[in-house]
Amino acid sequence: MKYSDNIKPISYLKANAAEISRTLNELREPMVITQNGEARMVVQDIRSYEQTQETLALLKILALGSQEVEQGKTLDAAECFHRLRRGDDDQ
Repeated sequence: MKYSDNIKPISYLKANAAEISRTLNELREPMVITQNGEARMVVQDIRSYEQTQETLALLKILALGSQEVEQGKTLDAAECFHRLRRGDDDQ
């Protein structure tokens, strides 16, 4: 299902909140809510939201790692293990 297939006006959300909650939890598909004909928000179940947040956090970590590689802030494996054995926590 594409997100654009599940679009409802805000009045539908107000009138059917409990049903929407059950449906979102079962289908795990987001719903786009419109106001005055324009998309205003996306409503989704908590499991999907948490999964999205975890994915974003991992992507941020990967992006930071890529930046550090580009900036030359890396160690070769031998130096890394040497520092670990010495207990260099601050480097």
